[in-house]
Amino acid sequence: MAVKLVDLADKLGVKVADIRDYIDFLDLDVPKSALEISDANAELLKQEISKDLDVEPEDDSESGEGVDEEVGDEEEPVLEEQAGEDEDEGGKEKEEEILSKVEEVEEAIEEEREREILHQQRKQTAGKKDVSKKHRKKKEKKEDEEEVKDMGVEEAALRQKGGTVEIPEVISVNDFAQRTGIPVARVIGELMKNGILASINQQIDFETAAIIAQDFDVKITKKREEATLEELMGGDLEVLLKDEDSDQLEERPPVVVVMGHVDHGKTQILDTIRKADVISGESGGITQHIGAYQIVHKDKRITFLDTPGHESFSAMRARGARVTDIAILVVAADEGVKEQTVEAYRHAEAAGVPVIVALNKIDKENADPDRVKGELGQKLGLQLEEWGGDVPVIPVSGLIGQGIDDLLDHILLLAEMNHYRANPNREAVGTVIESHLDKSLGPIATVVINTGTLQIMDNVVVGSAFGRIKRMMDHHGKSLKAVGPSGPVQIAGLSEVPLTGDLMIAVKDEKTARDRALRIASKRKMLAQASSIVELMSRIKQGRLKSLKLIVKADTKGSLEAIKSSLSKMETMEVSAQVIHSGIGNVTQNDVNMAMTSMAVIFAFHVETPAHVHELADRLGVEIRPIKIIYKLLEEVHQILEGLLDPEVIEVDLGQAEVLQIFFSKKKEMVIGCKVTEGKLSNKVKLRVLRGNELVGEGAIASLQKGTEKVQEIGAGHECGIRFEGALKVEPGDIIQAYKVEKKKRTLAA
Repeated sequence: MAVKLVDLADKLGVKVADIRDYIDFLDLDVPKSALEISDANAELLKQEISKDLDVEPEDDSESGEGVDEEVGDEEEPVLEEQAGEDEDEGGKEKEEEILSKVEEVEEAIEEEREREILHQQRKQTAGKKDVSKKHRKKKEKKEDEEEVKDMGVEEAALRQKGGTVEIPEVISVNDFAQRTGIPVARVIGELMKNGILASINQQIDFETAAIIAQDFDVKITKKREEATLEELMGGDLEVLLKDEDSDQLEERPPVVVVMGHVDHGKTQILDTIRKADVISGESGGITQHIGAYQIVHKDKRITFLDTPGHESFSAMRARGARVTDIAILVVAADEGVKEQTVEAYRHAEAAGVPVIVALNKIDKENADPDRVKGELGQKLGLQLEEWGGDVPVIPVSGLIGQGIDDLLDHILLLAEMNHYRANPNREAVGTVIESHLDKSLGPIATVVINTGTLQIMDNVVVGSAFGRIKRMMDHHGKSLKAVGPSGPVQIAGLSEVPLTGDLMIAVKDEKTARDRALRIASKRKMLAQASSIVELMSRIKQGRLKSLKLIVKADTKGSLEAIKSSLSKMETMEVSAQVIHSGIGNVTQNDVNMAMTSMAVIFAFHVETPAHVHELADRLGVEIRPIKIIYKLLEEVHQILEGLLDPEVIEVDLGQAEVLQIFFSKKKEMVIGCKVTEGKLSNKVKLRVLRGNELVGEGAIASLQKGTEKVQEIGAGHECGIRFEGALKVEPGDIIQAYKVEKKKRTLAA
């Protein structure tokens, strides 16, 4: 049963407006325009109001109830009048008069704002038995809390003590004034000085706000939009960081991954680098392996990803090349380029990161650097610096430490040339390079921070996992409170073990983190069930891929060369098939990881795919296509590429008519009388309008009528009425040509 607000007000001896104040104060679920409320809400209001009924009513004369009529929206008429004067008079000779008017406007608006504030204060207390001192204090406190909540804690503090204020892409003049602490009248006046006439509620863009803020010596930054689900799942850091303010960017350490054949001395080189760093002054030794660590060389930090020697080696190598800045390719001077060396280089090449070759074991008697350099050019296509290229080759010995300083110098030089920078003053974005389940801490992940600063107790979403950071630890086992760009850190507090390569993003609260994680988990499940080929085609059409990337595994070298040769011929100006990796033998986990990283399809010609590899491919959504006949493989690729071609658009002429009379005309619609002279006119088709054999515009037939009857088409020799839609004004004597657009599937041959 409902209770009318009027009846309740009469019963309690108060006004309906007072009842509404209490509804707002108690956050009751009652619409502002409601005339009735439920019994439960009415009872709650009775109890709350009864507590304050002992207060004597205040004098109505002090209520200022007539102020509303006086305050009004006077700002806009004043500004509009000023705008009219500016437009009518203009010119430099009126500058002093305009400035004088601006000052008058500022004073008037300031007075109006003071009166409005006074009115609001009086309105809260005037003629109300139910407004006790206790109630007023509670209400004022609640309003203050809501104001701080709306503005954000940081911005409220900044208004008091100055600093950088974050504002969105578009903001109202009033909101801008509140966030920056600048009087609204001065903001409007400054806008007028810059040639912009704006009212208090008018929207201004970030660029305009930045100009005004600069005039008042207030620093502002653009509020970043939250990452979309597709961006979080895609893992493309360039997309996520595209809106970074260049003024906020600072130099960061380079992130380096060491890759190569398992027996060519990667671990030895990394151990030598770590030992040199400890000797040079780092406190404590390496107490725990977390998959990444940082060293200091010549007062500059370098982050290394320690990929060799742990269970997720394959995934680390595939993902590591994508998140790193520089790849060190280790090649033994006595053995040369091996198959695993080629695979490692392909990962770095696919990720587009610069490569430094570390020619290891240079101290061995049978070392042959010149032969190995020749293999680097022949098998990998590297253009070495000593041959006029851009790939440095550094002779080193991990065993005796020879050349290690030179290698680190080249890393710092390359970092300086590429200007690696990030914004430490934003929410953290990082990439998981290793994860596992710890018996005491639960899900653990090693993360390299790409940008921003990660702090203890931050809420994060990491792929389909989420949580609050309860512990952060570096490679020395030391607890950390904050980690900046390029910093490696092991984190605990996640809901589940994330995948290697998942993006970690700090968010405002746990609810947001949980919601995003659940959506990503749901999306991953859907993608795993969908066809990977269809997904790849969709991404190519969206411009996210420029070619169909393939990994080809075959049983013999002859078959492999024949397949690669045939695929190279399937190329047009728009689409192409690119073999990013090929090899002899069964499909491996490395192949699946590379396909996932590069968004490629694996073709297995007369080779097997082990069960555990199939399981990994299903989990990562990688397509493996077993093929027994070469032409079937080529046919599949041919069909995929043809499906990616944009269809050919053809205009088919239907007929034409002469405009005889105009019956009705408004902005973008006309009713015209015509006579069909050729072919036929059909309903809902497009029209060209010719005037004196010259094309003057286009439109469309919204409806077609013969006499009083609506028809779908009409043939030559008949008169008809047409409801014409278009911006062009048709005139008697114009010729209209009807046509339709058809799409024709294209082939690679076309």
